[in-house]
Amino acid sequence: MLPRANHTLPMPTFVSAFCQLASLTDSAITDLKGMLHTKSYDKGEKLLSYGERCKRLYFIDEGLTKTFFSNESKEFIMRFFSEYALFTVVDSFTAQTPSHYEILALEKTSVTYINQQDLEALCKKHHCIESAFRKLLSIATTNMMKRISEMLEENATERYNRFLRDNGQLLQRISLGDLSCYLGITQVSLSRIRSGK
Repeated sequence: MLPRANHTLPMPTFVSAFCQLASLTDSAITDLKGMLHTKSYDKGEKLLSYGERCKRLYFIDEGLTKTFFSNESKEFIMRFFSEYALFTVVDSFTAQTPSHYEILALEKTSVTYINQQDLEALCKKHHCIESAFRKLLSIATTNMMKRISEMLEENATERYNRFLRDNGQLLQRISLGDLSCYLGITQVSLSRIRSGK
């Protein structure tokens, strides 16, 4: 639900992604770096399970994840996140409430993350970090509203074409089953759209 970092920068990092959101002071950057952790997940491993509180803001160094929820054996994928994306489950992270979403690694995935309590402490100490995080939340909220509008206002073909336009680079990395769940249609309908029928 959060923006991808600028690909023109050499090897984007969690810190460089935050610096794009607000101008960080040297002391803020030093403190932020001191709060960061790294972790790797295998394909099929969950970063977050249903009902857990989301305690981490993630940056993907390498790999691919999906954020999704399941209802009566049906799955709905809210977003895919790949390299250089900052993301979390916003409502669970900010309010520290049980998450309705899960996060799953679709490939072997390496992340840099910060814990919610540590980020909160940095926001209190550094106004520039608070500003960056506030902008991040604003972007995430806007992206979420756009995603909901897509599902409500666009037909399946329009949603598929939008995915190709916005996320076409992921097409070879995700399954047709996941793509159909993202679009909110059956795999049969997806096959028809892809064949132009």
